[in-house]
Amino acid sequence: MKILNFGSLNLDNVYHVDHFVRAGETLSSDAMHIYCGGKGLNQSIALARSGAKVFHAGAIGLEDGNILKEALKRNGVNIDHLLQLKDKKTGHAIIQIDKSGQNCILLFPGANHCITREHIDKTLENFSKGDLLILQNEINNIDYIINQAHEKGMQIVLNPSPMNEKILALPLEYVDYFILNEVEMADISEDDNEEKGLQSLKEKYPNASVVLTLGSRGVRFENGSLSLSRGIFKVDAVDTTAAGDTFTGYFFGAISQGEHVSQALKIASMASAIAVSRQGAEPSIPYMEEVAERLNP
Repeated sequence: MKILNFGSLNLDNVYHVDHFVRAGETLSSDAMHIYCGGKGLNQSIALARSGAKVFHAGAIGLEDGNILKEALKRNGVNIDHLLQLKDKKTGHAIIQIDKSGQNCILLFPGANHCITREHIDKTLENFSKGDLLILQNEINNIDYIINQAHEKGMQIVLNPSPMNEKILALPLEYVDYFILNEVEMADISEDDNEEKGLQSLKEKYPNASVVLTLGSRGVRFENGSLSLSRGIFKVDAVDTTAAGDTFTGYFFGAISQGEHVSQALKIASMASAIAVSRQGAEPSIPYMEEVAERLNP
């Protein structure tokens, strides 16, 4: 099984603040750092660090994107399908992190919204039935990618973040795995009650599996034949920026390597716990050796 992550790549400008900036307020930050990020890049690196072989497709600027390309290469991610575009800016994010470790993010898509159908077609030529496709909501032409991948018989994973009205217009019936937080589940299921929302998703998309992340309450996995839940590993949270991406990468990395869903949830939960105890996006993602050591001290 090959894994293709068709996703975003961003430069993360991270500001540490006492509280999130309010309307009309000017606030000095305590520190500022620039990291490699984007949900796509974070998930690809988490997949690679979990031990999975992953191909990343996406777009960056020619002049300002080399740091992102090098981060993928350094982590063993295949970048044959990564384009560098002339006269385009790499996507970037302005991230505020408050004293409790919570974040607030403003995105500029840049090259992430310059994905063409030609690029998609050329990329998907290299993948076939049964291969895993991972998508987020930070690039354009997601509907076309889903349709083309479905025709090839690929397994489609959708992490609909950031959630917006475009998600509801996608051919969601072709999705094999939804990985959602509570807000995303409520929007897609049209019910903010956890149990009713999950039941609604089962009825709307009976062939899909749902991974529902619940913050401090852990995670649930639901499909037609299996229902599982998993608590969190408690740590002191410093920065939650890449926690969900780390979970996603490690979960599907474990699944692709033959782990049972229950073990994949355990591995991904530990990896995510380690990530929130560290600063930054890409630098906070642990390697499998550390995850395994924490799970089996």
